[in-house]
Amino acid sequence: MPISQRAREIQPFHVMELLRRARELEAAGRDIIHMEVGEPDFPTPQPIAEAGMRFIATGHVQYTSTAGLPALREAIARFYHDRLGTRVEADRIIITPGASGALMLALAVSTNPGDEWLMADPSYPCNRHLVRTFEGRARMLPVNAEARFQPTPEQVDAAWNTHTRGLMVATPSNPTGTLLDAQELAALRACVTRRGGILIVDEIYQGLTYGVEASTVLSQMDDAFVVNSFSKYFGMTGWRLGWLVAPREYVREVEKLAQHFFISASTPAQHAALAAFAPATLEILEARRHEFAGRRAALLPALSKLGFVIATEPQGAFYIYADISKLSDDSEALARRLIEEAGVATTPGLDFGEHLPRRHLRLAYTTSTPRLLEAAERIADTLR
Repeated sequence: MPISQRAREIQPFHVMELLRRARELEAAGRDIIHMEVGEPDFPTPQPIAEAGMRFIATGHVQYTSTAGLPALREAIARFYHDRLGTRVEADRIIITPGASGALMLALAVSTNPGDEWLMADPSYPCNRHLVRTFEGRARMLPVNAEARFQPTPEQVDAAWNTHTRGLMVATPSNPTGTLLDAQELAALRACVTRRGGILIVDEIYQGLTYGVEASTVLSQMDDAFVVNSFSKYFGMTGWRLGWLVAPREYVREVEKLAQHFFISASTPAQHAALAAFAPATLEILEARRHEFAGRRAALLPALSKLGFVIATEPQGAFYIYADISKLSDDSEALARRLIEEAGVATTPGLDFGEHLPRRHLRLAYTTSTPRLLEAAERIADTLR
C-alpha cells in the first residue's frame, strides 16, 4: 500500500492498546480499575449538558464562523480576566476541535519542513507526532525529577541550533503533573526570544492545581501561542472543544488555516460551552477539583508504601509519574502484569518518550478514592 513516509513514522498510542485489552477483560467479566486514560470520571456538568441539549432542540445546528462563536470567545476572555487576572483580547482566541486542533494550528502556521521543536522527554506523545505531521522534527530534551521534569534554559541554550524553530512546554504537564512558575516561564521565554524563536505553552490542565493557584503564561507575555481545552477542568472530553490564543500577528493566518482544516469547531459543543463559565458550573468544577486533590492525597502515600518512588510530587493535572525501578526493570511488562493479574490498568513510560521510559509508570487518579485504594491493594497482592 502506498502509505506516506510521515504516516509510517508516527508511532501508535500504546495506552490505547492497554485500554483495548482492558475492555476485552471487562467484556469477559473482569473488574478493571482504570488508571490509564487521562479522562475525568465525572459526567459533563449538568448546566453544560442542558445548554447543549437546548441548542440542539432548536434544530438550527449550522456552522459558526471559523474563529468560533463571538459570545464564546468573549466568555473565555472574561474568564482570563475574572479568574486569572489577565487581559486577553477575544479576537486573539480561536475556538478549535479539541486542544489537538489548537496545537495543529500553532504548528501549521509556524513550522517549515525541517524545523526543529524542542520539548521535554517525557511529554505528551501527540505533540512530537504532530510536529512530524507538519514536516518538522521534535528534538527531545531529557528531563528528570531534579528539575521537576521540566526543561531548563541551560538545556534549551545547549540544544538550540540553526534549525530550531521554538520550544514547546506544558504546565501542568502530562504525564508528570508538574508546573512551571512565573520566573521559570520568564527565563525560558527570554532564552527563546533571544534566539528569535517561538514559544508554545500547553495549558490544557489549567485550573487543576493543588496547593497552588491556577495561572497563565498570558499574564506576563502576549507573544506565545497558548493551547487550552474544555476537556480537563471543564469536564467536556467527548465534546471535543478547545481554543488557541495566538500572538496578534498570527491571528489572520491561523484563521485562514482553520478554514481549510476544520471550517469550524462543533456548533453544539460551542453553545454548550457557553454555560461552562456560569457561577453554578464553576461551583461544580471547583468541587471536583477538591475531589481530585483528595484522591491525590490518598494515592501518593499508598503508592510509596508499595515501593513506587515519586521523586517530585505533582501539583497539577491528575497524574502521578512514578519510578518503578525498585519493583521491575520494565514498566511495560509491569503494566501488562498489573492489568492481567490485578485488573489495574496503568500507562507505561514508553508512550511519553525515550528518556528512562522503562523506569516509569503513569497512574491517573481519575476514579474514586475507594477504587484507587482498592487498586493499591490489588497491586500489593500482585507484587507479593
